[in-house]
Amino acid sequence: MNTNTIDDGEIAKFEAMAAEWWDETGKFKPLHMMNPVRLDYITMQVAAHYNRDLSADRPFAGLRILDIGCGGGLLCEPMARLGADIVGVDAAPRNIPVARVHAEQSGLDIDYRVGTAEALAAAGEQFDVVLNMEVVEHVADPQGYLDACHDLLKPGAIHLCSTINRNAKSFAMAIVGAEWVMRWLPKGTHEWSKFITPDELFAMMTKAGMEPVDRTGYVFNPLSFTWSMSPKDLSVNYVTAAVRPAG
Repeated sequence: MNTNTIDDGEIAKFEAMAAEWWDETGKFKPLHMMNPVRLDYITMQVAAHYNRDLSADRPFAGLRILDIGCGGGLLCEPMARLGADIVGVDAAPRNIPVARVHAEQSGLDIDYRVGTAEALAAAGEQFDVVLNMEVVEHVADPQGYLDACHDLLKPGAIHLCSTINRNAKSFAMAIVGAEWVMRWLPKGTHEWSKFITPDELFAMMTKAGMEPVDRTGYVFNPLSFTWSMSPKDLSVNYVTAAVRPAG
Protein backbone atom coordinates (compact mmCIF):
# COMPACT_ATOMS: atom_id res chain seq x y z
CA MET A 1 0.00 0.00 0.00
CA ASN A 2 1.16 3.52 -0.76
CA THR A 3 2.02 4.93 2.67
CA ASN A 4 1.93 8.55 1.54
CA THR A 5 -0.98 9.75 -0.57
CA ILE A 6 -0.46 13.37 0.45
CA ASP A 7 -0.31 15.92 -2.37
CA ASP A 8 1.90 18.74 -1.06
CA GLY A 9 0.43 21.24 -3.49
CA GLU A 10 -3.09 20.52 -2.27
CA ILE A 11 -2.02 20.87 1.37
CA ALA A 12 -0.45 24.26 0.63
CA LYS A 13 -3.75 25.56 -0.76
CA PHE A 14 -5.60 24.82 2.48
CA GLU A 15 -2.74 25.96 4.69
CA ALA A 16 -3.07 29.41 3.11
CA MET A 17 -6.75 29.56 4.08
CA ALA A 18 -6.47 28.05 7.57
CA ALA A 19 -7.33 31.13 9.64
CA GLU A 20 -10.62 31.59 7.77
CA TRP A 21 -12.23 28.25 8.68
CA TRP A 22 -14.87 29.73 10.99
CA ASP A 23 -15.61 32.83 8.89
CA GLU A 24 -19.03 32.07 7.41
CA THR A 25 -18.55 34.74 4.74
CA GLY A 26 -14.93 33.88 3.90
CA LYS A 27 -13.23 31.35 1.68
CA PHE A 28 -15.03 28.45 3.33
CA LYS A 29 -18.49 29.94 2.81
CA PRO A 30 -19.48 27.02 0.51
CA LEU A 31 -18.73 24.51 3.30
CA HIS A 32 -20.67 26.53 5.86
CA MET A 33 -23.61 26.66 3.47
CA MET A 34 -23.40 22.92 2.79
CA ASN A 35 -22.68 21.89 6.38
CA PRO A 36 -26.31 21.48 7.58
CA VAL A 37 -27.02 19.06 4.71
CA ARG A 38 -23.75 17.20 5.31
CA LEU A 39 -24.64 16.86 9.00
CA ASP A 40 -28.14 15.64 8.20
CA TYR A 41 -26.74 12.87 6.02
CA ILE A 42 -24.03 11.89 8.50
CA THR A 43 -26.32 11.80 11.52
CA MET A 44 -29.04 9.86 9.70
CA GLN A 45 -26.59 7.24 8.37
CA VAL A 46 -24.79 6.79 11.68
CA ALA A 47 -28.03 6.66 13.68
CA ALA A 48 -29.53 4.09 11.31
CA HIS A 49 -26.36 1.97 11.24
CA TYR A 50 -25.99 1.85 15.01
CA ASN A 51 -29.71 2.06 15.88
CA ARG A 52 -29.34 5.34 17.76
CA ASP A 53 -32.18 7.72 18.63
CA LEU A 54 -31.27 11.21 17.41
CA SER A 55 -33.78 12.75 19.81
CA ALA A 56 -31.73 11.45 22.76
CA ASP A 57 -29.43 13.79 24.66
CA ARG A 58 -26.12 12.32 23.42
CA PRO A 59 -27.11 9.79 20.76
CA PHE A 60 -23.56 9.03 19.60
CA ALA A 61 -22.16 8.35 23.07
CA GLY A 62 -19.77 5.40 22.98
CA LEU A 63 -18.98 5.77 19.27
CA ARG A 64 -15.41 6.56 18.25
CA ILE A 65 -15.50 8.75 15.13
CA LEU A 66 -12.64 9.89 12.91
CA ASP A 67 -12.86 12.98 10.70
CA ILE A 68 -10.07 12.83 8.10
CA GLY A 69 -9.17 16.23 6.67
CA CYS A 70 -10.98 17.89 9.57
CA GLY A 71 -9.88 21.42 8.68
CA GLY A 72 -11.06 23.83 11.35
CA GLY A 73 -13.48 21.36 12.91
CA LEU A 74 -16.77 22.12 11.14
CA LEU A 75 -17.86 18.49 11.47
CA CYS A 76 -15.92 17.50 14.60
CA GLU A 77 -17.69 20.00 16.85
CA PRO A 78 -21.27 18.86 16.11
CA MET A 79 -20.17 15.21 16.41
CA ALA A 80 -18.70 15.99 19.84
CA ARG A 81 -21.95 17.68 20.89
CA LEU A 82 -23.80 14.50 19.90
CA GLY A 83 -21.65 12.61 22.39
CA ALA A 84 -19.09 10.97 20.10
CA ASP A 85 -15.46 10.39 21.02
CA ILE A 86 -14.12 12.36 18.05
CA VAL A 87 -10.65 12.43 16.55
CA GLY A 88 -9.93 15.11 13.94
CA VAL A 89 -6.88 14.64 11.72
CA ASP A 90 -5.51 16.99 9.07
CA ALA A 91 -2.31 16.92 7.03
CA ALA A 92 -2.17 20.74 6.94
CA PRO A 93 -0.44 21.72 10.22
CA ARG A 94 -1.88 25.23 10.37
CA ASN A 95 -5.46 23.91 10.48
CA ILE A 96 -5.06 22.08 13.78
CA PRO A 97 -4.30 25.06 16.09
CA VAL A 98 -7.32 26.86 14.60
CA ALA A 99 -9.50 23.83 15.33
CA ARG A 100 -8.12 23.41 18.86
CA VAL A 101 -8.68 27.03 19.82
CA HIS A 102 -12.26 27.05 18.50
CA ALA A 103 -13.08 23.78 20.30
CA GLU A 104 -11.67 25.15 23.55
CA GLN A 105 -13.72 28.33 23.15
CA SER A 106 -16.77 26.14 22.55
CA GLY A 107 -16.09 24.02 25.64
CA LEU A 108 -15.59 20.84 23.60
CA ASP A 109 -13.07 18.04 24.18
CA ILE A 110 -11.82 16.97 20.73
CA ASP A 111 -8.66 15.03 19.94
CA TYR A 112 -7.10 17.03 17.10
CA ARG A 113 -3.91 15.81 15.45
CA VAL A 114 -1.67 16.69 12.54
CA GLY A 115 -1.40 13.51 10.52
CA THR A 116 -2.69 11.26 7.76
CA ALA A 117 -5.08 8.36 7.32
CA GLU A 118 -2.15 6.14 6.38
CA ALA A 119 -0.23 6.94 9.58
CA LEU A 120 -3.26 6.25 11.76
CA ALA A 121 -3.89 2.96 9.96
CA ALA A 122 -0.24 1.97 10.34
CA ALA A 123 -0.54 2.64 14.08
CA GLY A 124 -3.46 0.20 14.23
CA GLU A 125 -6.14 2.76 15.17
CA GLN A 126 -9.75 1.86 14.35
CA PHE A 127 -13.07 3.63 14.56
CA ASP A 128 -16.83 3.03 14.52
CA VAL A 129 -17.29 5.78 11.93
CA VAL A 130 -14.84 7.31 9.44
CA LEU A 131 -15.84 10.67 7.95
CA ASN A 132 -14.02 11.32 4.69
CA MET A 133 -15.64 14.50 3.40
CA GLU A 134 -14.31 16.44 0.40
CA VAL A 135 -10.85 14.92 0.74
CA VAL A 136 -10.51 12.10 -1.79
CA GLU A 137 -10.38 14.54 -4.74
CA HIS A 138 -7.31 16.20 -3.19
CA VAL A 139 -5.07 13.17 -2.60
CA ALA A 140 -2.30 11.88 -4.86
CA ASP A 141 -3.44 8.25 -4.78
CA PRO A 142 -7.20 7.84 -4.19
CA GLN A 143 -7.08 4.03 -4.14
CA GLY A 144 -4.24 3.91 -1.63
CA TYR A 145 -6.05 6.49 0.48
CA LEU A 146 -9.29 4.47 0.48
CA ASP A 147 -7.34 1.32 1.34
CA ALA A 148 -6.14 3.16 4.47
CA CYS A 149 -9.73 4.28 5.22
CA HIS A 150 -10.82 0.63 5.13
CA ASP A 151 -8.11 -0.32 7.60
CA LEU A 152 -9.29 2.45 9.95
CA LEU A 153 -12.76 0.91 10.18
CA LYS A 154 -13.59 -1.61 12.85
CA PRO A 155 -15.30 -4.70 11.39
CA GLY A 156 -18.91 -3.68 10.79
CA ALA A 157 -18.09 0.04 10.94
CA ILE A 158 -19.35 2.67 8.48
CA HIS A 159 -17.41 4.96 6.12
CA LEU A 160 -19.00 8.17 4.82
CA CYS A 161 -17.27 9.79 1.84
CA SER A 162 -18.28 12.85 -0.16
CA THR A 163 -16.63 14.30 -3.24
CA ILE A 164 -17.38 15.91 -6.64
CA ASN A 165 -18.49 14.15 -9.81
CA ARG A 166 -16.44 14.58 -12.99
CA ASN A 167 -18.48 15.88 -15.92
CA ALA A 168 -19.18 19.11 -17.79
CA LYS A 169 -21.72 20.27 -15.20
CA SER A 170 -19.29 19.84 -12.31
CA PHE A 171 -16.68 21.88 -14.18
CA ALA A 172 -19.24 24.62 -14.72
CA MET A 173 -20.53 24.61 -11.14
CA ALA A 174 -17.56 23.70 -8.93
CA ILE A 175 -14.82 25.49 -10.83
CA VAL A 176 -16.27 28.16 -13.13
CA GLY A 177 -19.15 29.04 -10.79
CA ALA A 178 -17.59 28.65 -7.33
CA GLU A 179 -14.02 29.77 -8.13
CA TRP A 180 -14.22 32.08 -11.14
CA VAL A 181 -17.65 33.75 -10.91
CA MET A 182 -18.79 33.68 -7.26
CA ARG A 183 -15.17 33.68 -6.02
CA TRP A 184 -16.16 31.59 -3.02
CA LEU A 185 -12.86 29.75 -3.34
CA PRO A 186 -9.46 30.80 -4.68
CA LYS A 187 -8.85 29.83 -8.30
CA GLY A 188 -7.14 26.47 -8.49
CA THR A 189 -8.68 25.06 -5.29
CA HIS A 190 -10.09 22.18 -7.33
CA GLU A 191 -8.68 20.29 -10.30
CA TRP A 192 -11.40 18.90 -12.54
CA SER A 193 -9.22 15.96 -13.60
CA LYS A 194 -9.12 14.81 -9.95
CA PHE A 195 -12.90 14.66 -9.61
CA ILE A 196 -14.29 11.14 -9.26
CA THR A 197 -17.54 9.71 -10.64
CA PRO A 198 -19.84 7.78 -8.28
CA ASP A 199 -19.20 4.55 -10.16
CA GLU A 200 -15.44 5.06 -9.93
CA LEU A 201 -15.68 5.76 -6.20
CA PHE A 202 -17.85 2.69 -5.58
CA ALA A 203 -15.35 0.57 -7.53
CA MET A 204 -12.41 1.89 -5.50
CA MET A 205 -14.20 1.36 -2.19
CA THR A 206 -15.14 -2.18 -3.23
CA LYS A 207 -11.53 -2.86 -4.21
CA ALA A 208 -10.48 -1.55 -0.78
CA GLY A 209 -12.73 -4.14 0.87
CA MET A 210 -15.74 -1.99 1.71
CA GLU A 211 -19.36 -2.67 0.73
CA PRO A 212 -21.07 0.46 -0.67
CA VAL A 213 -24.61 0.82 0.67
CA ASP A 214 -25.78 4.30 -0.39
CA ARG A 215 -25.06 7.29 -2.59
CA THR A 216 -26.91 10.59 -2.45
CA GLY A 217 -26.49 13.93 -4.20
CA TYR A 218 -26.07 17.36 -2.65
CA VAL A 219 -27.90 19.86 -4.85
CA PHE A 220 -27.40 23.63 -4.72
CA ASN A 221 -30.37 25.87 -5.54
CA PRO A 222 -28.98 29.21 -6.83
CA LEU A 223 -32.36 30.93 -6.37
CA SER A 224 -32.79 30.12 -2.69
CA PHE A 225 -29.02 29.82 -2.07
CA THR A 226 -29.63 26.58 -0.19
CA TRP A 227 -28.47 22.97 -0.39
CA SER A 228 -30.65 19.87 -0.30
CA MET A 229 -30.22 16.13 -0.66
CA SER A 230 -31.33 14.22 -3.74
CA PRO A 231 -31.22 10.43 -4.24
CA LYS A 232 -31.23 10.98 -8.01
CA ASP A 233 -29.11 14.05 -8.78
CA LEU A 234 -25.46 13.13 -8.23
CA SER A 235 -24.27 15.33 -11.08
CA VAL A 236 -22.00 17.61 -9.02
CA ASN A 237 -21.59 17.08 -5.25
CA TYR A 238 -22.45 13.69 -3.78
CA VAL A 239 -21.91 11.57 -0.68
CA THR A 240 -21.62 7.83 -0.20
CA ALA A 241 -21.91 5.31 2.61
CA ALA A 242 -19.99 2.03 2.75
CA VAL A 243 -19.47 -0.62 5.42
CA ARG A 244 -16.50 -2.80 6.31
CA PRO A 245 -17.93 -6.32 6.49
CA ALA A 246 -18.17 -7.65 10.02
CA GLY A 247 -16.94 -11.12 9.13
